[in-house]
Amino acid sequence: MHRYRSHTCGALSTAEVGEIVRLSGWCHRIRDHGGVLFIDLRDHYGLTQVVVDPDSAAFRDAEKVRAEWVIRIDGKVRLRPEGTENPDLATGAVEVYAAELEVLGPSAELPLPVFGDVEYPEETRLRYRFLDLRREKLHRNIMTRGAIIDAMRSRMKGQGFFEFQTPILTASSPEGARDFLVPSRLHPGKFYALPQAPQQYKQLIMMSGFDRYFQIAPCFRDEDPRADRLPGEFYQLDLEMSFVEQEDIFAAVEPVITGVFEQFAEGKPVTQNWPRIPYAEAMRKYGTDKPDLRNPLVMQNVSEHFRGSGFKVFARMLEVEKNEVWAIPAPGGGSRAFCDRMNSWAQGEGQPGLGYIMWREGGEGAGPLANNIGPERTEAIRAQLGLKAGDAAFFVAGDPDKFVKFAGLARTRVGEELNLVDKDRFELAWVVDFPMYEWNEDDKKVDFSHNPFSMPQGGLDALNGQDPLTIKAFQYDITCNGYEIASGGIRNHRPEAMVKAFEIAGYGAETVEERFGGMYRAFQYGAPPHGGMAAGVDRIVMLLCGVSNLREISLFPMNQQAIDLLMGAPAEAAPKQLRELHIRPAPQAK
Repeated sequence: MHRYRSHTCGALSTAEVGEIVRLSGWCHRIRDHGGVLFIDLRDHYGLTQVVVDPDSAAFRDAEKVRAEWVIRIDGKVRLRPEGTENPDLATGAVEVYAAELEVLGPSAELPLPVFGDVEYPEETRLRYRFLDLRREKLHRNIMTRGAIIDAMRSRMKGQGFFEFQTPILTASSPEGARDFLVPSRLHPGKFYALPQAPQQYKQLIMMSGFDRYFQIAPCFRDEDPRADRLPGEFYQLDLEMSFVEQEDIFAAVEPVITGVFEQFAEGKPVTQNWPRIPYAEAMRKYGTDKPDLRNPLVMQNVSEHFRGSGFKVFARMLEVEKNEVWAIPAPGGGSRAFCDRMNSWAQGEGQPGLGYIMWREGGEGAGPLANNIGPERTEAIRAQLGLKAGDAAFFVAGDPDKFVKFAGLARTRVGEELNLVDKDRFELAWVVDFPMYEWNEDDKKVDFSHNPFSMPQGGLDALNGQDPLTIKAFQYDITCNGYEIASGGIRNHRPEAMVKAFEIAGYGAETVEERFGGMYRAFQYGAPPHGGMAAGVDRIVMLLCGVSNLREISLFPMNQQAIDLLMGAPAEAAPKQLRELHIRPAPQAK
């Protein structure tokens, strides 16, 4: 017999009844029933009930074991007594009567329990992550993550993509976040950068004559952490294709993502025919470029009903050409208590309040706005929004560029408070036609709004003859349930157009050649039209596992301060290491 096990703890069934078996694992739970010990023995594969009674030679050793001790058990498989079977357990029809027990690894007192799903402080969970990962739910999430990545690989290969690995030590690139820099020992004063994404390399793969690339790529960005973004590093399903237009990307990617979601959705509906929502429409209807389409609420422009009305606050705002009034419908929200609650929430968000109208029986409008604008305008608003008695609407006004984010938050809040959001489905969509540029108010300059390597709609002619802030790009995102889960574009593969695009954003031709020299040179020697995208592996897994924090689907994450509590990183470097790297730390201000 094998030194440690003849079977795993998830393998035994009625077929093994009467056999002598050997199991090894962790003591998940120990129960003393009148002198008879029951040990739930757990390994990666499952759990088996072990019975040790005082007549067994193993009893004396079994009395010593505690939770999470690693033990080996030899014993006979037998049926559980009638009425004690556990149908929720794969091994629930049988148990092992122990004849011999060996302690393989005793455990100190546990800093957090492994049995059960008890909430514990995150600091403790991360410091003792190896214990946290033994817990059933987290262990299952990590295995699901691996299975999802396997499914991605399989489906990509089925679409004719080939997997390549791109370098980890590379040059700095303006991807929109801070780089992690790595000092060079051989080249004093110079630094490598960890890749924010394999963007340039995957385009160079297309320049090199390969046709369909993909990679489960590690990416590194020195960003502030948040629940849906891990600090430091993350993984993405990265892909690129040659001789394609936007429609070709959609046709290749949509079945991969839909298929992965269907495979792991556990029966929840998944969007089949993805809507395509222009960026401007998404912002106007939902107040965000990553709308949660499970929320049925759609905002509308109701400016005409307030223009020249008795509600002077809005009427005066509308005298400025750019200003508008948007309405957020609230079906079933026509109570004073709910409207007051929303108004208080808005004040908590730093707003002066949130105007509203409620509709009573008979269609009569109520509230300060209704009183000021009169019944005719109130009825026109109700009709436009398709509301009825018992419903309400909330209003935001001013420059849409300034209030759109708040309006989107208000739409989300109304939908959640009124239980209008269907939580048990996955709503996927394309968001398309992103603006190529945006105005950077801090630096008073035009900046790239998305990916700097994307092709502008209209090409070089648009770059030369159009107001930059009106140029749209062949850029697109995939959204799911309020999260951006993928982003990409058709690439700007013409060198003269690339130089012009960066020039508009304040980068001279010499900067382009210096910072993107490899790609710029490649474009001079026969560049195929190409495009691609990258899907966030971590976010997709988070959605499919039904959690709201990426730490629940990652093996060894850092905490909110970007500290690895388990390994003690970041840490000070030894003086010898610093000398080899020609680095002297600057004194920190006290």
